[in-house]
Amino acid sequence: MTHTPTLHPDEFHATFDRLRGELSRVIVGQAEVVESLLAAFFAGGHVLLEGVPGLGKTLLAKSFAQALGLSFHRIQCTPDLMPADILGTQLVVDRDGRKVFEFAKGPVFTHILLADEINRATPKTQSALLEAMGEQQVTISGKTYQLEEPFFVIATQNPIEMEGTFPLPEAQLDRFLFKIFVGYPSPAELSQILRQTTTAETAVANATLPREQAQGWILNARRLVREVLVARAVEEYVVRLVTATRPNDDGTENPAKRLLRYGASPRGAQAILMGAKVFALISGRVNVSFEDVDRVILPALNHRVILSFEAEAEKRTAPDILTELTQPLRRTSDQ
Repeated sequence: MTHTPTLHPDEFHATFDRLRGELSRVIVGQAEVVESLLAAFFAGGHVLLEGVPGLGKTLLAKSFAQALGLSFHRIQCTPDLMPADILGTQLVVDRDGRKVFEFAKGPVFTHILLADEINRATPKTQSALLEAMGEQQVTISGKTYQLEEPFFVIATQNPIEMEGTFPLPEAQLDRFLFKIFVGYPSPAELSQILRQTTTAETAVANATLPREQAQGWILNARRLVREVLVARAVEEYVVRLVTATRPNDDGTENPAKRLLRYGASPRGAQAILMGAKVFALISGRVNVSFEDVDRVILPALNHRVILSFEAEAEKRTAPDILTELTQPLRRTSDQ
């Protein structure tokens, strides 16, 4: 791997702008999704995308890898998909007249991995993938194989097709730094999509980094993100936001007690702060502001809270409950 000098915040900001522009040229009308995806990547986490079919989630993942100059594999998750189909398997091969075992790497050995419709895979297969996400390694027949950095998983799930699916358990959802909802394009955006995708030439993302430098640059960028400063007041703000999602029995009036069974874990606070650090750099700063934190509350927490039966009966969603719980805190926070 080619190593690059220490990265300057201005260089990160300029490259991020080029990446965002290149993706926006191919992916129409999903500016917030693109930004959140890039933020999660540079924060060192993984992303779960949720949206109906046909919104360009697969194109986004593929274009994302192209713009970064990284390798890309796609897995179509189905109930008959086995862990070995993702991780790889030991094969018996003939070497100089002798039968020996040789490891055939699976699609997980890549930089950007798209796990399409992850909730259609069985829990055993889901666990195999999520273990690779958490440990950055694969163990086959007692031997451990390291995954090459950067390793980034983009998983998708369909919110409307519940039959034949295996919803991810809460502990596995927690492995994703962000859960991002992909919405419908506006009429104007839909017209632009039609013009881009139904003609002889279709838009393709170009690499914004030289391929031989991409890995080193990205790892340096991730180190730079961790060096972004966080004031004590901002840290305390994150703590208050996450604590507000926890039902308590201390006798105080707490909306979370009625709406949520379980609140966000410490990993939720870590996700908020890491995402906010990236948005600080995007804004040309080396310190996190309250506004940076506000931008990542929903993607960082909406998959880390469990709704109460009362909230489900009222057809409430995690994003609107989180907004209700954290909005009073946002109003009282000062830059």
